[in-house]
Formats: sequence, structure tokens, C-alpha cells
Amino acid sequence: MSDQKEQPSPDINLPDPVEFTKTMANIAERSQRLVTDFLQNQDLEGKGSVDPLNIGGAFYEMTTRMMRDPAKLIQAQMSLWQDYMKLWQNTTQRMLGGESDPVAAPDRGDRRFKDPAWEENQIFDYIKQSYLLTARWMQNTVNDVEGLDDKTAQKVDFYTRQFVDAMAPSNFAVTNPEVLRTTVESGGENLIKGLENLLEDMEKGKGKLRIKMVDDQAFKLGENIAVSPGKVIFQNDLMQLIQYSPTTEEVYKRPLLIVPPWINKFYILDLREKNSFVKWAVDQGFTVFMVSWVNPDEKLAKKSFEDYLVEGPLAALEAIEAATGEKDANVIGYCLGGTLMSATLSIMAQKGDDRVKSATLFTTMTDFTAPGELGVFIDEEQLSALEESMNQRGYLEGAEMAKTFNMLRANDLIWSFVVNNYLLGKDPFPFDLLYWNSDSTRMPAAMHSFYLRKMYHENKLAEPGGITLLGTPIDLTKIKTPVFMLSTREDHIAPWDSTYALTQQLSGPKKFCLAASGHIAGVVNPPASGKYCYWTNNRTPKDPEAWLQSAEQHEGSWWPEWAKWVGRKSGTKVPARQPGDGKLKAIEDAPGSYVQVKATPEDAHAIKK
Repeated sequence: MSDQKEQPSPDINLPDPVEFTKTMANIAERSQRLVTDFLQNQDLEGKGSVDPLNIGGAFYEMTTRMMRDPAKLIQAQMSLWQDYMKLWQNTTQRMLGGESDPVAAPDRGDRRFKDPAWEENQIFDYIKQSYLLTARWMQNTVNDVEGLDDKTAQKVDFYTRQFVDAMAPSNFAVTNPEVLRTTVESGGENLIKGLENLLEDMEKGKGKLRIKMVDDQAFKLGENIAVSPGKVIFQNDLMQLIQYSPTTEEVYKRPLLIVPPWINKFYILDLREKNSFVKWAVDQGFTVFMVSWVNPDEKLAKKSFEDYLVEGPLAALEAIEAATGEKDANVIGYCLGGTLMSATLSIMAQKGDDRVKSATLFTTMTDFTAPGELGVFIDEEQLSALEESMNQRGYLEGAEMAKTFNMLRANDLIWSFVVNNYLLGKDPFPFDLLYWNSDSTRMPAAMHSFYLRKMYHENKLAEPGGITLLGTPIDLTKIKTPVFMLSTREDHIAPWDSTYALTQQLSGPKKFCLAASGHIAGVVNPPASGKYCYWTNNRTPKDPEAWLQSAEQHEGSWWPEWAKWVGRKSGTKVPARQPGDGKLKAIEDAPGSYVQVKATPEDAHAIKK
């Protein structure tokens, strides 16, 4: 008998074998049902193009042109090989106790490699650097191909990056140190829970993966999100109009109307008290009205861009006059709401309607010459496929729109949740912004087709007389209303240098302000947060980069800058107005019923009136 003491085994929590067997049997049964449903759906929905995104054609053209210059391709391969040799030498040196600088390092803020093991462990450091080298080589190789038109080059670059992001070692259990550590510590419970999460998301999506990004039970509209008090004082087929309750004894005489995009719900501007633009504006003494767009179903399939104009801002202006007695108003248009408001201002200017005394445009595109990465999804083949799908249902499904936007930030909005939910087996964090992001909306077929074709695809809004609405040729140069333009420097939806183009068309006073961060965080940036910065410049030269080079940088939020600007256009102070005190009586409490309607397949027809 040996005198050597037996070493204690690692403390691993093994799952109960009976419960484990039951769980796996349930998983197998659910998986078989999902596969059957998926195949049936493919039979039903598989008509039409097998490549609706037209990816194959773009990569075929790229490959053809790449093979015309084999010397360049060989040079790229040799460069990759040399990098790998250097990486191997450095890794060997580290394993022998030496020090070496990395051959490839992730960008600052790349959260995929935040676990210390990616740097401290030589094996995981090698895996990380090997991936980064290959990713860099792939992107550079496709970007160096000459002779591609801009559209094809952009599409190849975008989908190459999608592939590169998908193949990151952090997305796989055996090459993610955090997942491996959790698997050992839990005895594999994380993978079982992750598989259950995956099946639940597949079932929720009726055979299509709908990744759960947030605990949707953690928030309830009107209780802990979208909580600013107010009343719905008007509604029609397309929108409810909310008037918010004042928090000051006196308010500016001229009311403030906010027209949000209908691609998302309005409460991005009223998440919680600490980051609510609505509450902050009310606290500054503005009488705030908010358009809350309907979540349309097939009954509204024929609602057009004109209908949104008439039943949106024009109807809201009339309702505000009835509610307050004030004919004039200041308006804010956010994203697509700003695009709609720009067309509205053009019509009003040509008809001598001067009720809008100032307009503020948040991250608003009117010239789609360079629409950013969203342009990847807009060409004739994709539009035709999308229109065929919309015409069958009468609308664009909200989940399809959400998927497009999530692809623009795949690592943050797709793969991080794959790791968290399916590999680590964790539940999503209750985050107000992600709750809003997951609360998607549908698009009426007629309106969305017009918007994508006439604006994104043909860029007719930027062309004087390019489109006609309400019998009036739209000409943005006719707008003489003072305009405050707010764009964000890292915007992946409305690139700031593209939104800047409107400064060259407006005929009236304009002020362009550029905020740090992106499409949402750059806009929803309350002063109390102390985050980011913004730039201003009294001049608006033709070149946006020239504007930025001579702009003045300011620390903190742009909100006070805007409040001073619009305050000078808001008249004197009058006693505060309570919702429902005017000619329009309260219909229901804010945030109203339209915003409560979800866009999920199971309640797609539940439009509340």
C-alpha cells in the first residue's frame, strides 16, 4: 500500500443524473419538433430567390477581379504567412519564460477579449492573435480588390466582416476561456441551460432564431419605463398625440412637438427619469407633445408616406392649436421623423404656412448619396424581394427590421448574446435601452416601399422636385424655417457627414451641432451623466470635414445648447397648461395604448384602439 497521500479531486458540481436525463429527453423532443417546423416553413416560404440579399453576385465579381491579379494575392498570402511565423516565434518565446510584444492586438473596447486569460494564458493569447491576424488579412484582401463599383465593394466588405465576426474564437465553447471555466465549475450546467435558452428562442421565433436580449418581464410601460406623466389628447389611424404634464408653474408660450421615427417606438426619448429627454424638456419649461405611432397590421397596408405626413405632423399641429390655443409651434424630428418633417416643411413653405417657427432635426438623412452601411441592403434585387414579402403580408415584420439594424453592430447586438445566453447559460440583463431595442415595430407595405425606393435607392428627396407629396414637388431649398441640426459622430445608421448635406440646401438660418457617440447614445445624453462632448461652428462650409476642423469642442451634453437655441424661439412665459384643459379632452393616460402593441408574430393583429 502506498504511503503517498491521495490528492483531492477538483470540486466539480456534477448534475443530478435523473434530472439530467429528463432535461436531455425534453431537449431532444423540442429539437425534433423545431426541425420539423423549420423544414415545413422552408417549403412554404422558400419561393423566390435563393439569394435575396444578392450576396453571391457581389462575391463572384470580387473573386473574378481578384484572380486577375494573382501576384497581389500571392503577396497577401506571403504577408499572412510571415505574420504567423512571427506569432509562432513570439508564442514560443513566452512559453520559455520570455517576453514578447503582440503581433496583433484587439481594438480598445473590444469586449470579446476582456477576460484576462486572453492575454495571460499563452494558448488563448495565441488563439486570439491568430484570429486577429486572419481577420485583418481577410478584410485587407477584399478591400484591396480593384475595379469594383462602390456598391459591390461595400457589400463585399460588410458581409466579409459579418463572417469574420461570426468566426471569432470567443463565440465557441472550446476556445472561450470564460465558457470553459464556467463549464468546469458548473459541471456543464451552463451548456444545458444555454441549449434550453436556444430552444426557447427558436420556439418564440417559430423556427427562426430570435435572440432574447433583455429580461422582457423587468419593464412595464408606464410603470418603470416611459413614465413621464401626461395624457393622450388626440388619436387617428396612425398616431396618438401625448401632451405631457408640466413640472413648472410657467411655461414657454410656444408648444414643442416631437415627431419620432416609426421604425422604433417613441419612448427612446422617455426611458427613465434619469435619461428622459421628455422629462428634461418639460423641466426646462416647454409644453411637450409627442407623436406615438401605431404598430400597423395588414389593415393599414396601403397607408402611404403622404398619409404619415397628413395624419402625423400636420394633424398634430392642428390638435396642438385646439389643445393650447397656440397656432405656432416648434418641432423636433428624430431620424425618419426628421425626414418626414423636412418634407413637411417644404410643403408648408410653398403653401405659405408658417406655423412652424423652428425645427430641430436629430440624426436626420435627407441626402442618401452615402447612406452608410444600411445601403448594403438597398438594391433592386433586395427591394423586389422585400416588396414581394411585404405585399403578401401587408407590412414588413418588425423582427426583420430589427435584424438588419443588429447586423450593423453584430458583436454587440448578436454575438455577445450568443455567448451570454447559449454558452454561459445566463439570462439577459434588464437594461432599458435593450428593452426598447427589442420592442420592434412593423412598417406598412406602401409607405415602406416608397421610402426605400424614392429616398434610399433613388435619392429623390435631395433632388428639387424629385418627389411630389400632396400635389407639391418637394424642394428642400424652399425651407426658410430656422433649423437646429443634431448629428452624432459615430452614427452607423445616419452618418453625420451625410446628414450635414442638408446645411447646403436650407435657405433659412441653421445651426449644425455634432455630438460624440452614436445614433442613440449621442442623442440620449442627459447633462447629469457628464458623458461625451459635442462640437459647434457658426459657419457651415460645403465640406463637413472642414466644418469639424474649425469647430469648437464642448464637454458634456448638447441638451443645454439646444435649449438656449430653441428657448429664444419659444416666446414669453405663460401659466402652465394641464393636458385636457383645452378643447381636446384626455383620452387616456400616457404613454397610451398604441405603444403597448407588440410586433411579435403571436399578437401581430392585436392593434388596440
